[in-house]
Amino acid sequence: MRVTICDVSPRDGLQNEAETLEPVTRALLVNRLAAAGVPRVEAASFVRAEAVPQMAGAEEVVAAIERRADTEYSGLALNERGYERLVASGLDRVDYTLAATETFNQRNGNRSLAEAPDAADSVLQRSELPVTFTISVAFGCPFEGRVDPGVVAAIVERFADRAEIVLADTIGVATPSQVRSLVERTGARGAHLHNTRNTGYANALAALDAGATLLDASCGGLGGCPYAPRATGNIATEDLVYLLDGEGIDTGIDLDALVETSVWLEGVLGRRLEGYVYRAGAWAAS
Repeated sequence: MRVTICDVSPRDGLQNEAETLEPVTRALLVNRLAAAGVPRVEAASFVRAEAVPQMAGAEEVVAAIERRADTEYSGLALNERGYERLVASGLDRVDYTLAATETFNQRNGNRSLAEAPDAADSVLQRSELPVTFTISVAFGCPFEGRVDPGVVAAIVERFADRAEIVLADTIGVATPSQVRSLVERTGARGAHLHNTRNTGYANALAALDAGATLLDASCGGLGGCPYAPRATGNIATEDLVYLLDGEGIDTGIDLDALVETSVWLEGVLGRRLEGYVYRAGAWAAS
């Protein structure tokens, strides 16, 4: 079995940091991840700088990337203007997201749950790039509580034949049986998991058991969401790779290089990160 890991730390990881890193530093993170063999990296977010100042200068980030043929570089767009900026930057893939609840859509995209799919349609109809369509708060919403799986399934049905579908546990409330059930029901290719309640890695294995082949993760376990109170980091890329390697699941990623990148990132941010493997070190039984 081969699993594609998308490292989202340059976007989803850094957007929740108090400090705004310079574009050249964010590009260096992208380059280090690609050099470690990460097959897909979410490099930037094309949102208004006043809304998410940590993501300002997306075009500068992309311009500073040392492109590698074996890595696909994606970026986040929340609307048509963001899509246009992303395409002009020269990235390889569009990450488009909408939420499964009314309130989260309003907070994250200034649209209602009824309006958000129409906006997504506009981007999908015109995109010449492959699109990953992420449904955020697919398992639980910080404002509305538990999310009806039927609502998520209806959104997936509308877009499944035109985009790669990822289900996001944005606030880290899901458990393995819930993840397994929703991935099986929707046929989603991927899962975006947060480890807020320490279920993220079990949920990753459950997603794979249900047929997913794409997992988002973040170097060092960075992450959160500016619009989701108390949402902590994503599952850590190096921790996930260690787990999958031990289970005989191929990722094609150099774990030692990932560990070195998290150590470097710890120094850049000046604080301990949420991941474990970068502190404990990789280990293999003799």
